[in-house]
Amino acid sequence: MASFLGSALHGAAALFLALAVLLGLVIWSIKRHHSPKLKIECDATIDTLMPSLAGLSLGSVTFGNSVELFENGAFFDVLIERIGAAQQTVHFETFLWKEGVLGQRMANALSERARAGVKVRVLLDATGSKKLGKGERQQMKDAGCKVVMFHERSIYTIGVMNDRDHRKLAVIDGKEAFVGGHCIVDDWLGNAEDGKHFADLSLHLHGPIVHSVQAAFSENWGGQTGELFVGDDVFPELEAAGDVAIHAAYAKPEGSAPAVKILHHTVICLAKKRIWIQNPYFIPEPEAIDAFGEAVKRGVDVRVMMPSTSGSDNPMVQHAGHRNFEKLLMCGVRLFEYPHTLLHQKVMTVDGVWSAIGSSNFDDRSFDTNDEITLGIKDRALAGQLDAVFEKYVGRCHEIELKAWQNRGLWHKFKDNLFYVFNEVL
Repeated sequence: MASFLGSALHGAAALFLALAVLLGLVIWSIKRHHSPKLKIECDATIDTLMPSLAGLSLGSVTFGNSVELFENGAFFDVLIERIGAAQQTVHFETFLWKEGVLGQRMANALSERARAGVKVRVLLDATGSKKLGKGERQQMKDAGCKVVMFHERSIYTIGVMNDRDHRKLAVIDGKEAFVGGHCIVDDWLGNAEDGKHFADLSLHLHGPIVHSVQAAFSENWGGQTGELFVGDDVFPELEAAGDVAIHAAYAKPEGSAPAVKILHHTVICLAKKRIWIQNPYFIPEPEAIDAFGEAVKRGVDVRVMMPSTSGSDNPMVQHAGHRNFEKLLMCGVRLFEYPHTLLHQKVMTVDGVWSAIGSSNFDDRSFDTNDEITLGIKDRALAGQLDAVFEKYVGRCHEIELKAWQNRGLWHKFKDNLFYVFNEVL
């Protein structure tokens, strides 16, 4: 009998192991199809390729837009003021919302509009917003806001629990929009004056691009609720509001790379003069590192600014990024770490004429898994503003030098390699 039980247990263990291996192969296969090795050859300058960039990232160029850049806590004054001016609809989507002063301000603004008869739809990531105050949520629902959580834990979401809604956007009356990196957490208030106040950037948009931002909101709202919305209160006719060309990257097609990944990789390959990146979580894939190296060989000035482990809200991510610093430095990429607070802006400028700004981090999670939105913008003035933000912070950064980096301590190297193993889920 004991022999029989032993054989049965061994058989069950072997079956379990085989199933685990099979599941691992399935996951690997799915990821492989979402992560092709991207390559491009082109001699044209990026300012002439807006239709190509939009098409490759599954969008269309919209002309006649205006953009206004807002930094740090000042952004919320504008956002809340514009929510208060809404006449028909307010659509708000974010990843992080924690109970606090800012959360209460937002809840008050959204609730007031709902009580005034405005249709208010709020979409929050269930993981990122798990610390949303119960009072704030109940207040909004009691006022008439529709508050929906993206991928809440349940048997129905087991297969998509790793997929998070990382977008940060708002659309007012279908006529104006906000896109960027700001979260509804008190740490985003202030002006990045100390380690308890973060730095960030978001855009206020008018013009036809607002339809694209509304479409991004509609994608996840419809997926979560089944509700589709139409009409002039959400998709009104939009006249030109400026002279800026913009396209939005947010789609995640089945069986191929997400639009935000294609966009970021493509512009690295197109750069002729410089690439300046500001990103809080910088863990490029090997092919991206190679693309940076090729850009440097073409004479491109490649610089990346990010928080250090002491400035980050997630030091494990910074250590995971450290694992590839040596290769990046050997490729000629200049790396700067900011130790004073979290630099949360997700920005890239190319050749002083084109910019990317939105919710996307420069890592596997954003490029392959999360729902994100990044705007590609051809506007020399905005690129200059974003580069000025880079220069403002880089003066207080520590630039990483190759020789000193190679001589960092064994404990530091151990943590870098250990946390890199988990880089796809950090």
